[in-house]
Amino acid sequence: MFYFQDSVKSAQEVAFLWPMSGVFSATNVLMKLDSDYYSPYLDSMVFAVEQYYDTTRHPPGYQAYPSALNHADRYYDDNGLVGIDYVDAFEVTGNPDYLKKAREIMEFIKSGWTEDYGGGVSWLEGVRDQKPACSNGKATVLALKLFQATSDAEYLDYGLASYNWMMDHLRDDSLNIIWNSLLIKEEEAGVVQKHGYTYNTGVMIQSAVRLFKITGKDHFLKDAQSLAEGSYNYYVKWTKQDVSYIEDLPWFVVVLFRGYHELFEVDNNSKYINAIMKGADYALDNATDSDGLFFHDWTSRSGVKGQPKWLLDEACMVELFARMALIRKGIDDSLED
Repeated sequence: MFYFQDSVKSAQEVAFLWPMSGVFSATNVLMKLDSDYYSPYLDSMVFAVEQYYDTTRHPPGYQAYPSALNHADRYYDDNGLVGIDYVDAFEVTGNPDYLKKAREIMEFIKSGWTEDYGGGVSWLEGVRDQKPACSNGKATVLALKLFQATSDAEYLDYGLASYNWMMDHLRDDSLNIIWNSLLIKEEEAGVVQKHGYTYNTGVMIQSAVRLFKITGKDHFLKDAQSLAEGSYNYYVKWTKQDVSYIEDLPWFVVVLFRGYHELFEVDNNSKYINAIMKGADYALDNATDSDGLFFHDWTSRSGVKGQPKWLLDEACMVELFARMALIRKGIDDSLED
């Protein structure tokens, strides 16, 4: 799987930080279902993620590969993910060490903010060729989660600035989705890279919902609802058998689901979560191998049965089904009441 700046690094024996974070995220959601059972798993994930921690550069942050094995690049979006994981771990455990880690990661991300092109951070530390939705959207979510955990106004200030930058520069006002990146290389300076990936809209739905909760201002809720409807119309497709699917990385789809999930908790509109849940339920019955591992294509239409499995594709399904369990449990509990 290629996702690095130079597009030449491929899968290695040890997981890169991105898929490792996917396991961390899944564990945090499982903790909400049964904290006693999954607490040892969370301890293991913290130990594992700390292997990517790098103090040789200032400010400290997390690099893409374990620091004892290689000196690797540090991506702002990777760090945003780990910061979110640590805030979520703090929320389910109350462990102040996890909150301290999230604060530290926020400082690393803030160090990449520049005022050119209206603000924002780049993708990769030390490389200034783009200001992408992936880095800035995750930083927005992290900042707002930190504000909710600490009431420290600096995080709300950053979250609002980052949110406004994303909405001003990367939102498509007619489609109501978030595009991939603002290019800032000299020959392409100011050009919006109009690649549509689900997770970029998902983090902004999350951010808008959280800003609505923090401020009580209705326009943030309307932003979230507009982005949910826009992404549904743009991404969600249906097979002839009435099975929903989205042609994107499964983990990207799960990040979109995070946004849908948080919006559902506010407005109780199940349209968006149901579309993804229906596709996931179909995948559980029709798109797994003999070991129970999921295919990359949840519809199993594209000849993926013999392909190797990627950690991130599998980890995100654990998160998704754990979230679905929380949603269905909540609905069941409300019916019992």
